[in-house]
Order: sequence, then structure tokens, then C-alpha cells
Amino acid sequence: MTGGDGAVASPDAGSAAATDAPAARPRPLPSRTLRDVGSLVSSGLIDPTRRDALTAVAERYATAVPPAFAALIREGDDPIGRQVLPHEDELVVAPHELSDPIGDDRLSPVPGVVHRYPDRALLKPLLVCPLYCRFCFRREHVGPDGGVLDEAALERALDWFRTHREVGEAILTGGDPLMLSPRRLRHIVTALGEMPHIHTIRVHTRVPVADPSRLDDAMADALETEKAMWVVLHANHADELTPDAVAAVRRLQRRAIPVLGQSVLLRGVNDREDAMEALLRAMVRARIRPYYLHQLDPAPGTARFHVPVAEGRALLRRLRGRVTGLAWPTYVVDIPGGHGKVPLGPDYLDTGNGTAVSVRDPAGRSHVLAAEEAEG
Repeated sequence: MTGGDGAVASPDAGSAAATDAPAARPRPLPSRTLRDVGSLVSSGLIDPTRRDALTAVAERYATAVPPAFAALIREGDDPIGRQVLPHEDELVVAPHELSDPIGDDRLSPVPGVVHRYPDRALLKPLLVCPLYCRFCFRREHVGPDGGVLDEAALERALDWFRTHREVGEAILTGGDPLMLSPRRLRHIVTALGEMPHIHTIRVHTRVPVADPSRLDDAMADALETEKAMWVVLHANHADELTPDAVAAVRRLQRRAIPVLGQSVLLRGVNDREDAMEALLRAMVRARIRPYYLHQLDPAPGTARFHVPVAEGRALLRRLRGRVTGLAWPTYVVDIPGGHGKVPLGPDYLDTGNGTAVSVRDPAGRSHVLAAEEAEG
């Protein structure tokens, strides 16, 4: 269960975009995770007049807002609140939206395992998260009742990894692996580390920004292994990288565990140039290397977050040359149906110039690199 005392530093820390945000409304900070509409109303995060409509949403999709995350919300539809507070539009399902948008179910050989690529596979030991994002591509599966693989099911999943020697990378996801107890997490990491063919273990998490106190020394110790261990932090806005969140990340980095960042391109959260720039810069300041910027997966009721691919490409193109290459993520889409991720660019190679090889610089000017003989 998530927790924390709700004491976090100012949400303005590390965010250029936060300086023009409206002043915070006086409201009590919660002492525990908010899990229903009633608690969201009493905490001043949603208007009481929306209670009935949002109760219907909450009955379908899980709600959880930990104290540390709730403390960052100034208004219900600001970039932080928009990610986690229920909204009436979630009950509107567009024709292209899918309950399993990236094909996890059909690619699961045993419960808790997803095998999409030849050399790596997902291990999902639980379907519980510290918070429930309103845009989540697994929103039909995750929740407080999503549960944990029992001992027998976990061993069957680990046995699958033991017998599939072509798989060299195990990716712990879910749910959020850091919602496990340190003891159980250590058991999984140790079991994977004892498999000679597993050379890399990756852990995907939202805990450092959602509930930083949970990533204590015991949790960080549970991730120590002689194998290559990488942690991928999901953060979508610079305000999420508070001093407490950065301190949680430091516990991993002090153990020589590199931390990568992944984000989802979201309307009203990070689709503005200043917001994306602030997010990428905040990650680099925290020694987090931006890794992926995901195009939104078409999960049910998520259309209000959708940003067209052309707009996403243009956004990144405008940032090229303004932010260091250390802060440059790969913009990717997970092809619906389980066909894997592919990069979306932007690209800078010019076409239509005959035999000349030319590229465009960040300002859009074309430059010839070389002349080549025409093919054929």
C-alpha cells in the first residue's frame, strides 16, 4: 500500500513551466492515498457537483492519488491533476480504442509473462500501481484488485525465463514492481540473476515520483545484482521531479544503477514546447537520461490526451538544437496489436534532391553533405 507523510518541497522546483501557473488553493494535504471520489472531493481536488458523474468513472477504472502527488496539484485539470483525477470523458470510447492496445494478452505464454521481441520479455509480478494514470494502456487490467502473482504462478513465470535461453533481458513491469515488498522484489531479482543467459534486468516504475518515500534503502538494496540493472522512471512533467523524487532516484544511482526516463506525449500535460523542454531538462539535472517519448496508446476513454503524430514530430523538431543531446528521447509508437515499437522521428534527411545527400539543420535550412552516383 502506498503511503508517505505528504511533506514535499515546492512543486515549482525544477520547472520553468510552473512559474506562470495559478496560485495553489488552500486545501488540506491528504495523509494517505486517495482512492475514491469522496476522498477527492473532501480533499478539494474535484468539484462536489461532479461527484455522481465521476463515481461512474471510478467504478470502471481504478483511482489512486498518493499524498506526494496530490501535493503537486494546483487545479484539477493542471498537468499533474489531469494525469490522475477521473474525468467524465473516460466513459466515451472511440472506435479505434482497444482494451488491449499493444497486444499483451495474445503474447502472454504464461500468466505474468509477455514475449514480444526475440531477445527480451516482460515479467509482470503484479498489476498494482502507486497511482493510476487516466491514460494507461493497461487500464483495463491494473487496479487495487489486480493482485500479485502467487508463489506458484511466480515460479511458473520464472521457469519460463529459465527455459527460454534466447531471452537475455528481463523487464519487470506491471503494475509497478516497486509496489512489491523488498523481500519479494529481491527474490525475483536474485532468481533472474542466477540464470546464466539473463544479462540485463530492467525495472519500469513510477514510484520515485508518485511515492518517493517508498523507494528507501531497503527497496534500493533489493535491486542490487551482478547483472546489468537499469531502472526506467515514468515521468511526464517537470513538476513531478521534486527534491524528494530526485533523492529517491539518488538511492538507485548511489548503487551504480543507471536511471532512464520515459514519458507519454499528452495533451494538456507536456504538449507545449516549454513544458517538454522543462521536463527533459529536469530529467538531465537529476542524472536521468531521457529514453522514450511514447505516442499515446489507444486505450479506452483516453482520446482527450491524444496528440497527433505530426504535432509530436513538430514539437521535437522545434527543440532540436535547444536542448542537449543528452536530453533527446526517441519518439516511438507501439503499433496496435502487439507488433512492437518503431521510432517516429523527426528526421532531417532531405529527399527529392537527385544524387545529392542533404540534411536540414534545426532551423530548417538544407545543407549538401555529398554527391553520390544515382542507383541503377
